[in-house]
Order: sequence, then structure tokens, then C-alpha cells
Amino acid sequence: MNRRSFLKNIICMGAGAAFLPGLWPQKQAEAAWNTARDGVRQDSKLGVPIRETDLQFRSLENRTTTDGIVIHHIGGTNRDVSAEEVHQWHLNNGWSGIGYHFLIRKDGTIERGRPMDMLGAHCYQHNWHTIGVNVVGNFMEAVPTSAQMKSAARLLAALCRFYGITPDRNHIKGHREYNSTDCPGRSLYNMLDGLVADAAELY
Repeated sequence: MNRRSFLKNIICMGAGAAFLPGLWPQKQAEAAWNTARDGVRQDSKLGVPIRETDLQFRSLENRTTTDGIVIHHIGGTNRDVSAEEVHQWHLNNGWSGIGYHFLIRKDGTIERGRPMDMLGAHCYQHNWHTIGVNVVGNFMEAVPTSAQMKSAARLLAALCRFYGITPDRNHIKGHREYNSTDCPGRSLYNMLDGLVADAAELY
């Protein structure tokens, strides 16, 4: 038996404690295996699935106030870059590590960036009170995927619930609304009103 089969059998045996033998569908066994393999699991604080990245940072400070969320894009490339790759870019800049708290990949996977209660490095003069969410892509040229927008709405709603933030455009802003930048790109910025409305509905 190879390692993959062994792990899948362990997952299936664990399920047997809650389900009668033979009644746990193969699709659920595969989903459990994929969760274990890919590191995507339900976040206990937010209640949304997040891929844990276990990134190592040089030094971090606690953020004591959280009353806003800032939306970003990658810019410069429309490649489906990972939190690990962005982390390395930011380390190479001499920073503590990735400046965003969450990344949302093209397939809608939410990835952990900087720990969410730590001071970010994503919005000049506004890191002290905001969470940074990066939707991967260059949205001066491209358009976010529907999977990204659905995950973004779920994440925004969860963050607003957790921190007691009102899910509206006064509290959820694009990076360009704070600093002189194109971020989060033309197309994503034009979709922000609808995204925030979707988050408010889920909230």
C-alpha cells in the first residue's frame, strides 16, 4: 500500500466513527483526502476554508485596531501566483514577509498570508487599522474570475462578522482610495460596489 492509499484509508476509517460502514460516499472520501493534502481547512475563527501556508516571518507587530478592509490586486502580472511566491518577493524587498493577510487565487482558493491579527504592510499610513486582501491578477488588463469574486464575498463577510466591521463601502475600500496607485486595478475596482453588496448579503 502506498502512502496516498494509506492516508485515504485512515481518513475513511476516521469517518467510520460518525457514519455506518459503506455509507460514506467515495466523493466525500476524496474531498477529505484533498483537504488533508492541499492544506485547505475550515478556519476556526472565520468559518471559511483557507489554505494554510505556514509562512515564516522576520518580525511582526500586533494590530490593536481593525475597522477596515483594503482590496488589492497583484498588478504587473496576471499569473496565478501563490502566497508563498508573494512572500518571497516581499522578503527580497527586505520586508518581514508578505504584506497581505489573505490572497485569493484564480480558482477561488483563499490562502493565508500574514497572520490576520498582525500589522500588515499593504496600504501606506493605513496598515494600523486594516486587513489586506489580495485578489490575484492584473486587473488593469484582466477581470477577476467568478470563483475569486464568490470567495472574496465570503471572506469579506466573515472578516466583517469577526471584527464587527459594517460591510459597506465606507469600511471596505480599494487600495487607490487610500494611496496614489492603480491598485486594485480598473476592472476589480469597478466591481467593488457589487462585491461589497454580495458580502453584505452574506453577512
